[in-house]
Amino acid sequence: MLLSLPASGVSRQLDGLRPPGDPGEPHTTASWVRDALDCGLLDLPLPGGGRSADRFRALSEIARVDLDVARLAEAHVDAQAIIAELTGADELLFGSEIGSRSRRLWGVWAANPPTSPLTATQSSSGWLIDGTKPWCSGAGCCDAALVTAHTVDGYRLFAVDLHDSSVRPVDGTWPARSMRGCDSRSVAFTATPASPLGGADGYLNRRGFWHGAMGVAAVWLGGALAITDPLWTTARRRQLDHHALAHIGAIDAVLAAAEALLARAADLIDADPGNQSGDAELAARQVRAVVESAAVQVVDRVGRALGAAPLALDAAHAKRVGDLALYLRQSHAERDLEAAGRLVVEKGGHR
Repeated sequence: MLLSLPASGVSRQLDGLRPPGDPGEPHTTASWVRDALDCGLLDLPLPGGGRSADRFRALSEIARVDLDVARLAEAHVDAQAIIAELTGADELLFGSEIGSRSRRLWGVWAANPPTSPLTATQSSSGWLIDGTKPWCSGAGCCDAALVTAHTVDGYRLFAVDLHDSSVRPVDGTWPARSMRGCDSRSVAFTATPASPLGGADGYLNRRGFWHGAMGVAAVWLGGALAITDPLWTTARRRQLDHHALAHIGAIDAVLAAAEALLARAADLIDADPGNQSGDAELAARQVRAVVESAAVQVVDRVGRALGAAPLALDAAHAKRVGDLALYLRQSHAERDLEAAGRLVVEKGGHR
């Protein structure tokens, strides 16, 4: 039964690193993630190397402890996978060394708003990026980031040293309480030196793009599992009524389905790391849709089973619910379902 799974290796180690202070504050999360990085908890297997299931499991375990930490961890390990795929290296160096690989925290800042997009131009000294990029998680704590920008020949990915004086996080651009700990803010770039990774449109067209999309779903799944904790704790303390038991059964079923589909997707990645079959996008869209639906049901059913008390009296639970509700909106809802439906039709229809 998924609800009763005990904390395993990664989650126990991460919880043991929990710093004092409000876990919803950016400085607390930054300290926590930095300690996890230094301890090797974010040194996860790369997708397609035979241990993709272990990678997804670790991301879920981190999310079960704290979604702010998981948001930064997922971006960091995704950046490492992108760097390995596009350069063949396990790290990038800038003009001046930021630190060893074990101490450099990466972000992936790829939001692409239709208005005022980030731009990159070539100068005599190399590429420079200008503009303001929204939705930059880890704006104040990451050492480096992979940043997307528009160029004259297409949409490109660049590596940026965030310690450069031309990079400035913009205060006041994340007023929400949910996911506050991951310090998502807009970041302004002014003629910032940037190193290109891959060619034009290479970020979106690379074989591993959809592998990374599945990693986000693994985090959602861990967040959903955390929300079941008050229900399972209550079940161990007292006898539940028939309705609460029905909710437990339904929650366990949808989480089991989500976990099974994610495990199947991990097997697909390892069997076809180069996506020669072309099935990775549909697999990712299926996983994301199923996990999102499961997570929404978990939030709803836990609330219906236990009433308002956990949300009103358990600050940690209330934070998890608010954080997951916001995190799930990284999905594009019906637009993603439409894209999945189009792929199903193109591939020959029903099962």
